Amino acid sequence: MIEIPVGLPADLAPLSWLIGVWEGTGVIDYDADGHRFAGEFAHRVSFSHDGGSFLNYSADASLIQEDGTRAPLVSEIGYWRLSRPATDADAGPGLLPAVTSGAPRSADDVEALRTASGGFEIEVSLVHSDGISELYLGEIRGPRIDIATDAVVRPAGAKNYAAATRMYGLVENHLLWAWDIAALGNELGAHASARLAKVD
Repeated sequence: MIEIPVGLPADLAPLSWLIGVWEGTGVIDYDADGHRFAGEFAHRVSFSHDGGSFLNYSADASLIQEDGTRAPLVSEIGYWRLSRPATDADAGPGLLPAVTSGAPRSADDVEALRTASGGFEIEVSLVHSDGISELYLGEIRGPRIDIATDAVVRPAGAKNYAAATRMYGLVENHLLWAWDIAALGNELGAHASARLAKVD
């Protein structure tokens, strides 16, 4: 059963099961550029909220080497939100304040966003520590999320990275995820997966 924290903005109710800190391990297995990237990594993911209509996201990972030491891998920060049109009651763009101060969005407002398949469309904006930015679009249906990149922006010096999909699911109180990528000249394919337990 998914419990919704008291005082959570209505827009976050479908995403509420993500809130907290999750830790665990996963595996990398990806062939590219004549090299096989494989191994186990430690992973920490945090979803939090500060009263806005979005979740704050941060994640970091480190490769667990044969001698037990850890080598840092890319970190990510970003925002997760339901897809909905911005209104005059929303701030932005930039530092522009809201034009009106309408009533807080209600559960009925959120329910009106439900898709024909019974889920909710979501948007996920991520920035990697190597400078790559991703915009994912997808759907959350109960304790399962499927997203795919709509846009990837790379700095001139970044390695080739063209597209990705991610799947997240809550299974037996663990956060399971899989990340497929199209990178280093490869078509979209399996890259990494992990199983994380909530620690906070």
